[in-house]
Amino acid sequence: MRKVDLCLSSEGAEVILATSSDEKHPPENIIDGNPETFWTTTGMFPQEFIVCFHKRVRIERLVIRSYYVRTLKIEKSTSKEPVDFEPWIERDLVHTEGELQNEEIMAHDDHATYLRFIITSAFDHFAAIYSISAEGIAVSDLS
Repeated sequence: MRKVDLCLSSEGAEVILATSSDEKHPPENIIDGNPETFWTTTGMFPQEFIVCFHKRVRIERLVIRSYYVRTLKIEKSTSKEPVDFEPWIERDLVHTEGELQNEEIMAHDDHATYLRFIITSAFDHFAAIYSISAEGIAVSDLS
């Protein structure tokens, strides 16, 4: 089995929930593979989005490209539905004035069917997620 970026829409990933949406910067931009597009929050925190893989996956490494995100929590679920999330990763990101934040997380072969990303605070009134990359492999279908 080959490792792929599991968080791409071309690999079957889908953003099934986002707490804010701007028609110029919709949540689908997070997984479209285009480095120029992004999802933006619309003020007030926390803000969150959920990525569905439509299969059980094993994640080895996450890379989050963002702007103005201060604190990010990531929860995972291995259920067939987006329920029973458990805390997984929490990070305080470094403020990078004028540059994208590039946070790499080694995931130690953790399994998931859904990931919930919660931006609990930001360095400004708005924050943006340019992409989420999850390197790993599909383990099984959700049958």
